[in-house]
Amino acid sequence: MKSRKGWTLTALLLMTVLVLSACGSKATDNGSSNGAQANNELEQIKSAGVIKVGMMGTYAPYNFLNDKKEMDGYDADIAREVAKRLGVEVEFVSQEFSGLTPSLQAKKLDAIISQMTITDDRKKVLDFSDPYITNQVKIIVKSDNNDITKLEDFKGKTIGVGLGTNDETYLRNEVLPKVGDFTIKTYDDVISSLKDLNAGRIDATINNMYALKPIVDANGLNIKAVGEPIKSDQAGIAVRKDNPELVAALNDALKGMKDDGTYNTIFKKWFGEEPAQ
Repeated sequence: MKSRKGWTLTALLLMTVLVLSACGSKATDNGSSNGAQANNELEQIKSAGVIKVGMMGTYAPYNFLNDKKEMDGYDADIAREVAKRLGVEVEFVSQEFSGLTPSLQAKKLDAIISQMTITDDRKKVLDFSDPYITNQVKIIVKSDNNDITKLEDFKGKTIGVGLGTNDETYLRNEVLPKVGDFTIKTYDDVISSLKDLNAGRIDATINNMYALKPIVDANGLNIKAVGEPIKSDQAGIAVRKDNPELVAALNDALKGMKDDGTYNTIFKKWFGEEPAQ
C-alpha cells in the first residue's frame, strides 16, 4: 500500500509539471507574439493614432512656419496626406536638419519628411520610402547673362557655391577636372551668393531653383536658371532600419497619391509645374 501511494504521488507530480510546462510554453509564445507586434512600428503608429514627423521648418517652399505659426510647405502637405492615408493624425516636430536623424534613432520621431536626399551612406543607418520628389540642380546666372548656359562655359569664370555642400564637392571633384580651370568662391549662406551674383561679383552659381524662388521673390533679384539640369537628387521619407511594414505602407500611400492625382496637385501648388518624371 505504501509503495502504491508513492507511485500515485509521483504520477501527480509529473502531471503537474507537464501542465505547468505547457502553460509556460503558451506564455512564452504569447510573449513572442506580443513582442513582434510591439516591434511593428506601423501598428504602434496606428494604435497611437498619430505619426510624429520631423522637419526643419525653415526651408521654404519645402517646409516652413506660415503666418499662423503652422507648419506649411510641400513636405508638410505630403506628410499630412500620407498620415491621412495611414488613418492617423500628423504631429510635426521642428528642429535643425543635423538633429533629425539622431532624434529618429532615439525614437523621438516616427519619420523624417524634410528633403532628406537618399544616399548610400544614409541607407546604411536609415530606411527610405520610394522618392517623393526629384530636385534638379541648374546653373543660375544674372538675367542679362547669355554667355553661360552649360558647365563647359564655367572655364575662366568665378562660380559661387555653398561651403561644405554636396554642390561644392560636385564642382571640385567632377566639374573642375572635366571643364578646366575656373574659380570657386564659397559662401556660408545662399542669400549672400545670390546677392553677389545679382551684383556681378560672381558669374554663376548652381542650385535647386525651387529652393531659391522664395529668396529671389523676397529680394527682387534679377537672376535666372539656364540650360538643362546638371544633376538631380531624390528625397524620400526616412524611418528607422528594419521596419518593412512601415516602409511598405508609406510606399502604398505615395503610390495612391500619384495614381489619383493628389501628388500632382500638391506639386503644382508649390512649384507651379508638373513634377519631373
